[in-house]
Amino acid sequence: MEPGNDTQISEFHLLGLSEDPELQPLIFGVFLSMYLITVVGNLLIILAVSSDSHLHTPMYFFLANLSFVDICFTSTTVPKILWNTQTQSKVITYDGCITQIFFFLLFAGLDDFLLAVMAYDLFVAICHPLHYMVIMNPTYCVLLVLVSWVMSTLNSLLQSLMVLQLSFCREVQISHFFCEINQVVQLACSDAFLNDILMQFAAVLLAGFPLAGIIYSYSKIVSSILGISSAQGKEKAFSTCASHLSVVSLFYCTALGVYLSSAAPQSSHTSAVGLVMYTVVSPMLNPFIYSLRNRDIKEALKRIFWVPVI
Repeated sequence: MEPGNDTQISEFHLLGLSEDPELQPLIFGVFLSMYLITVVGNLLIILAVSSDSHLHTPMYFFLANLSFVDICFTSTTVPKILWNTQTQSKVITYDGCITQIFFFLLFAGLDDFLLAVMAYDLFVAICHPLHYMVIMNPTYCVLLVLVSWVMSTLNSLLQSLMVLQLSFCREVQISHFFCEINQVVQLACSDAFLNDILMQFAAVLLAGFPLAGIIYSYSKIVSSILGISSAQGKEKAFSTCASHLSVVSLFYCTALGVYLSSAAPQSSHTSAVGLVMYTVVSPMLNPFIYSLRNRDIKEALKRIFWVPVI
């Protein structure tokens, strides 16, 4: 496809985190290490959930889906960073940039929706325990995940097609390590008003509504927990929510940091650091948060590796 009616380009230049040649081996090593930890950690979660019948429940079904999405989310950007760092190249093709935008938006949106679905699952489990298995039946769980995929795909497809309508100048430099859609749209030579409106609408739809659902779910959960008379019951209920709440806080805090830093053009370095936290660090930490605070996951992993379960 042609990038616009007036100007045709074939590539973009990614400025990355640093132009200092001496820092490139360090950047390569750090990103490679984080990527391997992310992939291995999330694969272990998927393996534990799929191989242990005790984990064949809605909560762990959603967790396995989240782990798969986190692997894909990180794989959208990090392999290109590693390739460019190793080859000392800053180039990404026009088609590659549009493809990266599509998959980045797809998996970022899926993260939003899945975290909201997991909050709803906890809400039903704690606030309506007697009806949990009826409400969260397998068909309904699959439907929730399917709707998340459809909504995220439609958003990423629409926004990617809108970017295709833009025209770009001959020399286009992106001050990030991947094709972040806000940066790409700002660099367009043609009018990007509709793109800006669409991005604002998508931010409300794919981030605002899921976050509102999470806040509502946890307000009901906390209210229900406070009504439990047993101190042991309260502790167990809070422990059940702790891992998910930690992941939600990490994801939305880093996303908010990226959004606020992107609003200030002069803080490109701050924005780049925020994007690293959002796209690489958050997916890397999720498996540790869930496994370290979840006895069922730890016991499943021990059984997989033939470690005696105490």
